[in-house]
Amino acid sequence: MTNSEIRTLSINTIRTLSIDAVQKANSGHPGMPLGCAPIVYHLYKNVIKHNPANPNWINRDRFILSAGHGSMLLYSILHLCGYDISLNDLKSFRQWGSKTPGHPEYKHTPGVEMTTGPLGQGFATAIGMAVARDYLASLFNENEIKIFDHFIFCLCSDGDLMEGISHEAASFAGHQKLGKLIFFYDDNGITIDGETNLAYSDDVEKRFLAYHWNVFRINDVNNLAELSEITNKAIENSDKPVLIICKSIIGYGSPNKQNKSSSHGSPLGEEEVKLTKRNLNWGWEEEFYVPEEVKMHFQEVKINGIKSEENWKKLVEKYSEQYPQKRDLLYQFLENKINNEWENDLPFFTESMATRQASGKVISELSKQIPFLIGGSADLSESNNTYVKDAGVFSLYNRSGRNIHFGVREHAMAAMLNGIALHSNLIPFGGTFLIFSDYLKPSLRLSALMEIKVIYVFTHDSIGLGEDGPTHQPIEHLASLRAIPNNIVLRPCDANEVVEAWKFAIKHKGGPISLILTRQKVKTLDRRKLAHQRGLNFGAYILKDSHRIDLILMASGSEVELALNASEELEKKGYGVRVISFPSWEIFELQSDEYKNQILPVNINNRIVIEAGRKFGWEKYIGEKGIAITIESFGASAPEKILFEKFGFTVDNIVNKAIKLLNN
Repeated sequence: MTNSEIRTLSINTIRTLSIDAVQKANSGHPGMPLGCAPIVYHLYKNVIKHNPANPNWINRDRFILSAGHGSMLLYSILHLCGYDISLNDLKSFRQWGSKTPGHPEYKHTPGVEMTTGPLGQGFATAIGMAVARDYLASLFNENEIKIFDHFIFCLCSDGDLMEGISHEAASFAGHQKLGKLIFFYDDNGITIDGETNLAYSDDVEKRFLAYHWNVFRINDVNNLAELSEITNKAIENSDKPVLIICKSIIGYGSPNKQNKSSSHGSPLGEEEVKLTKRNLNWGWEEEFYVPEEVKMHFQEVKINGIKSEENWKKLVEKYSEQYPQKRDLLYQFLENKINNEWENDLPFFTESMATRQASGKVISELSKQIPFLIGGSADLSESNNTYVKDAGVFSLYNRSGRNIHFGVREHAMAAMLNGIALHSNLIPFGGTFLIFSDYLKPSLRLSALMEIKVIYVFTHDSIGLGEDGPTHQPIEHLASLRAIPNNIVLRPCDANEVVEAWKFAIKHKGGPISLILTRQKVKTLDRRKLAHQRGLNFGAYILKDSHRIDLILMASGSEVELALNASEELEKKGYGVRVISFPSWEIFELQSDEYKNQILPVNINNRIVIEAGRKFGWEKYIGEKGIAITIESFGASAPEKILFEKFGFTVDNIVNKAIKLLNN
């Protein structure tokens, strides 16, 4: 069999495996695998440096399928390359418990670099991976020894490029001239509704040239010589991001559905599958068939992958010998270990300050001890207190800078943070106002779905930001963030709870952390008279207690001080009051029933929650009799003290409502 014949047979194997799986599942997207099979064949067989025997090799090239609906395209090529994906796994496409879900899922399928499906997310996340690689290269690489030296490839679609996040991310990548970052744009002219010209007429080439990318074209992805030539050119000219505009035919080979939207998201049908195979000159009737010649053809992929990693390990050994001053730090990073001394240098606060200010001081101390902590803000670093002095700015001229200016790009920022976290063992953080968490929610949701450590710093957390008014005052946002599984929401009440919150965030595994911080100054509590701030690690704790409990006041963040002040007034009137600081529902729910009942005794029904946001969700903790002093409308423009008074966040209002509750 000639080289041309085995390449064609291998590509058609990807196609037939894909359409068989979609047909067997009776759901899925056959059009993209049929059209783009040549691209993934060429990349995985000839270009990408990867090791199917160890999908987590840190210096592998990354491949992101941003158009995650074409998942069978990825599963098929991974199977052929020798990843731990069997033919039975392909036959179980989209079924309960299988390794081959409808869209690719991180940690679920060997060789899948991230969870994709929401269009544009993979595009932006790949750019975050390039940021991580370049930072690590600046930290460890030496002229003759490149420890981190790999490419990031991405396959994206019309839908990815229509989504706004791709505009944000592409602009950032071009501005930073992120190299070794190559995107294949599947320009097939078809979307779900029909031809792309129904809603899309961008001059994509000019758009990306304007973003300062290099742009190439492949006129026919089935022309393997052209595909290889242009890919090589892209690699040779990857000093900045590269977009390769690839003309493909959706549903390629299907006599009745080729180049039609009907092939995008529905099975071809049994008869059309047979016709397609016949049209591709496929000589086997058996479903999920892989010819022996194709199996042999792909054997060298696994062999070469093992050799590539072994050679890299030898490079690391050589590096360790020549650069002993960096050896310990490198192994600390590779083994994902952090020097425990970082906890010893964190501040203890006595003066009052905004919790965002305390957070900024903590970040600065953490950065001195943890060189793997990297992040920034969506053009609000001074307001979010996320800028780290003496840490440098990540830029074209200084890849070692740990302050990233993401620009006014909240959505892309969060996706890039995902990319940094997914790339290796860096700890990324990113800041914006809590109100603008809405702009990045899809990326944060993916942080939670993938269970990766991204630390979100959300400041200006309530009507306490004052005169900017209701457009900038978060009301429903706490409830919204708390509703996301695996997302730990932490709203510390004072500067020392902020310290504990950051400790928790650095140590936490299994998902993102959302830190909710004030703009306005709050009192730093006297812990000699009140419970220690380490109670934050239980989600809720008794801050102040009474020998007799008539009433429980619970609050988070800046409203804890109000609860304490109200408790003092109620005690003067003869009532026994327990005050609970409640920084995190999610952490509290991880505690034992015994602990929960200790904090919230079932026999104490007089309960009041105080929080400058929606009541939604607090019902679980206040019970049927309890009441909530919350905000059930939008805010207003006025100084913070006026706003808190008008919305009922005063000691007098809390005391009056408490007495009424107690006397019912």
